[in-house]
Amino acid sequence: MRRGWPIAIRGETGALALLAVETADATRLAEFDPETAAPLLISAGRAVALNLANQRDAAVPDAPVMIARRPWLDFDAAVALADPQLDLATPLKGPYRAVPPIAPDAAAAALRLARIAGLLPAFFVRTEALGRRVEDGVTLADIAAHQDPARLRLVTRARLPVAGAEQAEIAAFRTPESPDEHVALLIGAPNGAPPLVRLHSECLTGDVLGSLKCDCGPQLHAAIHAIATQGWGILLYLRQEGRGIGLINKLRAYALQDQGFDTVDANTRLGFAIDARDFGVAARMLALLGQDRVRLLTNNPDKVAGLEAAGIGVVERVAHRLPPNPHNAHYLATKRDRTGHQL
Repeated sequence: MRRGWPIAIRGETGALALLAVETADATRLAEFDPETAAPLLISAGRAVALNLANQRDAAVPDAPVMIARRPWLDFDAAVALADPQLDLATPLKGPYRAVPPIAPDAAAAALRLARIAGLLPAFFVRTEALGRRVEDGVTLADIAAHQDPARLRLVTRARLPVAGAEQAEIAAFRTPESPDEHVALLIGAPNGAPPLVRLHSECLTGDVLGSLKCDCGPQLHAAIHAIATQGWGILLYLRQEGRGIGLINKLRAYALQDQGFDTVDANTRLGFAIDARDFGVAARMLALLGQDRVRLLTNNPDKVAGLEAAGIGVVERVAHRLPPNPHNAHYLATKRDRTGHQL
């Protein structure tokens, strides 16, 4: 998908050939769909942003939406439709007509694959691939296996003194296919009590570049300090940038925030869930480290619920509040008011 190649997905309701809008071009689209007949697959969130939710075939929450192809819906028009950053530059779109989704489970899987790949969730769709029936391709089981936390393995561990916690060890985890390695920083020595645990999602802009738009960098360093003060605990560094939508899409959300949208609306206009993270990954890492009961350093009740649903007992939620700055005050208020963070 990221190379701009067509893919095929087989579901229980049918099979689809798909071409990702973001990585294709007009030539590849012409090869994929010479009859100019392939409908466009988008997410329900993007359909709402395009004012399609009043159409019956686009009104099911969280369901894939397909838009009928029209002669004027060429490649450039599809890009403008798929990328909400372009909405202000191309405000007049449509009229679009939603049509009943083809192979809805395969279509939903395609939108999920787009998020995994860090691409915009938009595809040209065919039930035939270049004159052939779609018989081979990725299955729903393949995608589920690729994302299954149970396949995560502890690969290696080593001593790693860090600023704020010199008595620390790092452990790295990965699955056979995923290029993303998750890591755990074990601070101090086990003392028989449940460890103080922080789940920290990767944030390049905040953790590395010192962005003031979020509180990620300060939270990371404050968590290391808090765990070291307690004497025993674990920081899990999860490769789930942008609440699971990836770095590029997170930066697209930043661009939408520059246009006046908050973090919640930016994610949904892009076509993603408000929070796409899988905290089962964190639970698997803790299980591999021999920890089934923890004190969780968080303001996010979804993290508590996610760990407990995956079999990790949260015996205490420890608040992790830091003062706002002029650049992230609205961001923190949005987390409090719209996503239930206990600030």
